[in-house]
Amino acid sequence: MATVGHGLDQTQRWMQAVITHPGGVVTGIESEEAKRFLDVGVSTVERVVSRSRSLSALDRLELYANAYFARLLECLRSEFPLLRRAVGEEIFDEIAIGYLQSYPPRNYSLNRLGDHVACYLAETRPAGDLKGDDDRWADLCVDLAALEWAVGEVFDGPGCEGERLLDAEQLWAVPAARQPAVVLDSVPSLRLLASRYPLRDYYAALRDGRDVAPPAPRESFLALTRRNYVVQLHELTHGQYVLLAALGEGVCLGQAVERTAAVVDSWSEAFAPRLAEWFREWAEAGFFRTVIDPGSTRPDSRFLV
Repeated sequence: MATVGHGLDQTQRWMQAVITHPGGVVTGIESEEAKRFLDVGVSTVERVVSRSRSLSALDRLELYANAYFARLLECLRSEFPLLRRAVGEEIFDEIAIGYLQSYPPRNYSLNRLGDHVACYLAETRPAGDLKGDDDRWADLCVDLAALEWAVGEVFDGPGCEGERLLDAEQLWAVPAARQPAVVLDSVPSLRLLASRYPLRDYYAALRDGRDVAPPAPRESFLALTRRNYVVQLHELTHGQYVLLAALGEGVCLGQAVERTAAVVDSWSEAFAPRLAEWFREWAEAGFFRTVIDPGSTRPDSRFLV
């Protein structure tokens, strides 16, 4: 595409502002962002972009804009295949186009393109056929999108492949008097997710291509981790979720247990003996890297493996 009488950098930035504008090329040309680089309008656009034998300058810009948004739409389809399967191809494309208009990409990397899809669904509340209850359907779509995006982030993010991780014996090797003060260093791939629906089985069925009815609403909690480059979903109770969230914030074990007891109605002293079982399960699942014992007399208070 030839340009006339303008610097390359200015022209590139102007063209990006024009073809990526969610309102279309004409609106993009007249936008403040485009005019910061080149002060041209629709009637004078051929000062920047020359026409071809068969296409005007606007036509040529439209071709680039259409190709750009087609690429973004394809990226969203690949990032949310399960949401697409749940709502259907046509409705998904409508959602995606609306999303791109409301949340045009601002990051140089397409890896961040779907950052706000769950937020957009919460704002627009897509209608669906879930026993005539559109609100339930919208909630399910929001939570499914949040889970699918979280799975992608865990898969693409940092992990601990090749490392030996903390085991439960190392934690309980800390003398009982010092255990409340220890801090557990979570693996970087650990993510916690609260949902209004039990999504793990529904997610698995959609992933496997099985026909399955949407689940009935029920508060549920998940922990996501990556082991050997495979994302794993672990169901949690409310108490486990609160406890792991506190530990993930760097709260010491004793305070994390106290926080859990304070906010979870079902928490009681009867759960205390189960803590060892929980931590054994979590250690086997690879939730923690190290245990930090501030009361240790060792030069390095991290019990490394």
